[in-house]
Amino acid sequence: MSVDRREFVRVAGAAAVSLVAAPAVKLFGQPSEETAAAPQKIVSTGKPDSLTAERWAMVVDLKKCAEHDGCTKCIDACHDLHNVPEFGNPKDEIKWVWKESFHHAFHDQEMDYVSEELKHRPTLLLCNHCDNPACVRVCPTKATWKREDGIVMMDWHRCIGCRYCIVACPYGSRSFNYRDPRPFVEKVNGEFPTRMRGVVEKCTFCEERLVKGQLPACVEACEAGALVFGDLEDPESEVRALLHERFAIRRKPSLGTQPEVYYLV
Repeated sequence: MSVDRREFVRVAGAAAVSLVAAPAVKLFGQPSEETAAAPQKIVSTGKPDSLTAERWAMVVDLKKCAEHDGCTKCIDACHDLHNVPEFGNPKDEIKWVWKESFHHAFHDQEMDYVSEELKHRPTLLLCNHCDNPACVRVCPTKATWKREDGIVMMDWHRCIGCRYCIVACPYGSRSFNYRDPRPFVEKVNGEFPTRMRGVVEKCTFCEERLVKGQLPACVEACEAGALVFGDLEDPESEVRALLHERFAIRRKPSLGTQPEVYYLV
């Protein structure tokens, strides 16, 4: 039976689409609940001094932080260490740690009778390293993932710049490099990788310092003692003691992301 040219092109085109469609659906389709939530195993560093935990968490004491009004040592330490560029304008801003007013950071809290001092106090913000991170579920290339100890990581080599994670994150904790950031890093730290245009970046709880037995740079730089970092699953840890003794809040807990940065008020 003969097949004319038009029919041949139609059949061949349909076959080609079917071959391409399967991998595309597999790549961009919605991952299963188990796949999205599965934490990645941590490869042993072989270093006995490495800091390890079942679940890392950060506690921010707002009162102690307020005692050093205008201090940016924690931000400077983080950004200097991680080669965060300074573009000089909000449009291109890249931030790992930053400050916003309490009212803006916790706008979902009922604050009718909260003191004006607290309401307008600068509040330190960073990635919340959520137990249920929305960013991880939407990343099509798994460039962002959650480690077994709860740290939400980034692989800049796998990031394709789709920015799904930025849309999914309800905390504004991720930044996108619209421009090449390297010319805007004043002094490059050769021990930490620089990024390139077209990728997303954010705080990683200084995982590269933890393997050396060092606390995150922001915690070490804070002279006020306003930042405490430790194992949330350890009942003897300082973070657990603080959360037991003081009242703490988290950002947008109603969304179900279960952020692991706590604020003492």
